[in-house]
Amino acid sequence: MKATVMTYGCQMNEYDTHLVESQLVSLGADLVDSIEEADFVLINTCAVRGKPVDKVRSVLGDLRKQKAQRGLVVGMMGCLAQLEEGQQIARKFEVDVLLGPGSLLDIGKALESNERFWGLQFKDELHDHIPPAPQGKLQAHLTIMRGCDHHCTYCIVPTTRGPQVSRTPDSILRELDGLLAAGVREVTLLGQNVNAYGIDQGARVAGIPSFAELLRLVGQSGIERIKFTTSHPMNFTEDVALAMAETPAVCEFVHLPVQSGSNAVLRRMAREYTRERYLEHIAAIRRHLPDVVLATDIIVGFPGETEADFQQTLDLYDEVGYDSAYMFIYSARPGTPSYRHFADLPREVKTERLQRLIARQKEWSQRRNAAKVGTVQQVLLRGDAFEPGFLEGHSRGNHPVVVPKALGADRAGIYPVHIGHATPHMLYGAVLGADGQPLPELPRLTPEAAALSAPLAML
Repeated sequence: MKATVMTYGCQMNEYDTHLVESQLVSLGADLVDSIEEADFVLINTCAVRGKPVDKVRSVLGDLRKQKAQRGLVVGMMGCLAQLEEGQQIARKFEVDVLLGPGSLLDIGKALESNERFWGLQFKDELHDHIPPAPQGKLQAHLTIMRGCDHHCTYCIVPTTRGPQVSRTPDSILRELDGLLAAGVREVTLLGQNVNAYGIDQGARVAGIPSFAELLRLVGQSGIERIKFTTSHPMNFTEDVALAMAETPAVCEFVHLPVQSGSNAVLRRMAREYTRERYLEHIAAIRRHLPDVVLATDIIVGFPGETEADFQQTLDLYDEVGYDSAYMFIYSARPGTPSYRHFADLPREVKTERLQRLIARQKEWSQRRNAAKVGTVQQVLLRGDAFEPGFLEGHSRGNHPVVVPKALGADRAGIYPVHIGHATPHMLYGAVLGADGQPLPELPRLTPEAAALSAPLAML
């Protein structure tokens, strides 16, 4: 069998795709890059917002035609597969295999079945299957938990991924050992709410450390760089910030979603914290990590949000001064309390507010990035950038960085980079040698090509 997996959604979906691909290979399948080459196409879906659901519908419509023409086998996995909405879509488009996030290891049973196979059971314990480390990559994701015990009114995750279940530290460290052996130098710990690691369904799990203690354990493994996502402010404790400060491998980057700056909106969202409590967390983080890079998530136009509520979000953005943000207009998702009980705002109101927030974010990102000009950042360069002759990567603070290829730094690796120019969304620099001087560059862009890429031409 020739198989391909199409992935939509978050980093946890990317991790799940790698897990399932490893299962497919162990079953004798050949992984291919295109639908046209494949006998089996598996779509890893997201259900957090409406747009990825619409995309899945479109793809499944095309695949149904190929099923009729050449006997293609089609599967759907991930969050959408767990929902009644997704199951209705699967019936409509004649999906053969349906796997929820808790049943990914049932892929073998599914392919052996001679009839439609739907695996939608949650497990009380996380499986201990450790996928092989990605080859030839310097960075990797490592899932430390599944599910979420919070019940934000807009969020479908507790329904799609079930209650929180934490992996044992032994299992996490064994997977990390494999990543280290494969040459991985940066790992991102993943969870719906990593700060609550070890507290499943409100109770401390025996034998499982706190998240702060886990950070220290992982920091002793030999991995050079550690990041984590995502954090819930309700569970963020000062000992996490202290562990970050005292563990050199942990990068000075915190993604702490606020969602809104209005207490009234936060209550309707059931976020379980106030604006004031959130700002206390920010102050604690900066006490221990003065140079921390802060990112957040914000939902604009949540039901009932007034102009005054939105202004409080803009004011909070200025008070914190985020380096970056993921910003979305509210997307009503069937099955959530906000969908059932709250009236949506007009789309034009949500869109106009989003544009104002984006403008504010660009101002702060430009200001924060401009402060990096003239500094030296340790940058993990992943490989070729969007222009020939350049490499792209990211700093410890998660800033996207682009550099010209240089003799002695023409491939993936971690390099010291002198930052020479900044835009709201990118840093541009040059790799330094042992003497602190820029390394000799390889052939640069032609003048014609450089003229088409003004930011790059400013290097």
